[in-house]
Amino acid sequence: MKRTTLAVLMTLSLVSVSAVAANDWKDNAKDAWIDGKAETTLLLNGNLNSFTIDTQVKNGKVTLTGEVESNVDKALAAELIEGLDGVTSVDNKLLVKKDSKTSSDPAKNSALTDAKIATVVKTSLLFEPETSGINIDVDVKDSVVTLTGEVDSNAEKDLAVAKAKNTKDVMDVVDKLTVAED
Repeated sequence: MKRTTLAVLMTLSLVSVSAVAANDWKDNAKDAWIDGKAETTLLLNGNLNSFTIDTQVKNGKVTLTGEVESNVDKALAAELIEGLDGVTSVDNKLLVKKDSKTSSDPAKNSALTDAKIATVVKTSLLFEPETSGINIDVDVKDSVVTLTGEVDSNAEKDLAVAKAKNTKDVMDVVDKLTVAED
């Protein structure tokens, strides 16, 4: 009887250790996948120097460290990462270079904000599997996004407009998308 009880207890402990190890492996694989996606997103963005930005992921929380040229770059990096699937939060610890000159000219700040919005919307459309982001042009003027191009369906059109409207700092979206005829 003691031997049977001991065997059952050992089996249960091995099963529970295996289950914990399997969950840890899955969590680590998911974090690695998110980290790869984050690094790729930063690399593909032409406005950021991805080689000065490091990403670390733990349980879906992305920590950004390193140095960027401006506050706009810092905000852009966080905005790009926040929109990725699987990301639960972003801890933006990026430092802005001290010798960088930040503009006090409102026109320049508006142009930087427009560039940031355009980059975030375009990247969001490119990473969305249900939109043909390559076929959608994104123009931004005074925080108003204009979408042009051809999409496959009304649902895709609505999704593209919704993604643009849900982007931070967007005041309005002008929909000039056309639906391809079959």
